[in-house]
Amino acid sequence: MAGSAKAGPVAVLMGGPSAEREVSLSSGAQCAQALREAGYDVVEIDAGRDLPARLSDLKPLCVFNALHGRWGEDGCVQGLLEWLGVPYTHSGVRASALAMDKTAAKAAYAAAGLPTVVSVIATREEVEAGHVLAPPYVVKPNNEGSSVGVYIVQPGSNAPRLAETMPAEVMVETYAPGRELTVAVLGDRALAVTDILTKGWYDYDAKYAPGGSTHVIPAVIPAEIEAACRDYALRAHRALGCRGLSRTDFRWDEARGLQGLILLETNTQPGMTPTSLAPEQAAHVGISFPALCAWLVEDASCNR
Repeated sequence: MAGSAKAGPVAVLMGGPSAEREVSLSSGAQCAQALREAGYDVVEIDAGRDLPARLSDLKPLCVFNALHGRWGEDGCVQGLLEWLGVPYTHSGVRASALAMDKTAAKAAYAAAGLPTVVSVIATREEVEAGHVLAPPYVVKPNNEGSSVGVYIVQPGSNAPRLAETMPAEVMVETYAPGRELTVAVLGDRALAVTDILTKGWYDYDAKYAPGGSTHVIPAVIPAEIEAACRDYALRAHRALGCRGLSRTDFRWDEARGLQGLILLETNTQPGMTPTSLAPEQAAHVGISFPALCAWLVEDASCNR
């Protein structure tokens, strides 16, 4: 961002109406505190329908986007900020929309030669009537994050009964077995590889409940797998057109070596508490949480 980021207020957008509101409120509050520690004038905004008016009145130097889920990381708020001409952190309209749409993102990965699993889009009725793919498979919304609404269907199980909150159409994809690995990309740098240890599926509770998961950083994996994770994460970041900070998640089946490494998805708005995966990786390479938040503010832009 041109000029001094400390010359005016930074608006931290948080909360909002998505299913990930509580996560966003936690991320936003801690990012706001970190930015204050870094010397910025910060105004926290719980994003609602009055957001355009509040931003027009505030005239912030830039927006720190700490929103998660629909409206906040799918290109909607990014489009609003572009319209208002306010620089903002993280990815732009196209990359945000592309990454949130899992089917579109997979097409971008395939074009970049990145490994993914077979998936299809099916209606609720089709999913509940019978197995759309051979078990094991995963059913999830095509446009949500934080493992919201994920079903794992094992061999021998009946077709799942989906919650009423699930959309009319969902993604059904082949289950990828193995360890859960993740890589954060900051600018043009893949920071590290984290091995995420859980008692089961890395679902919403495992991500956010106390003691839900253990993060091993750096991951104890072969050098070939570490290099591939870093390479794939950077290529995914670029294929989607991301900027600032992203995090790409993988599953790795050790028994299959490099062929067992599968790219799951890229998050353009990773969790932003000091103990979240991306900030942990930043700290691992010597970037403190306030310094990470400040870097994102300085990287904020509009019209790109």
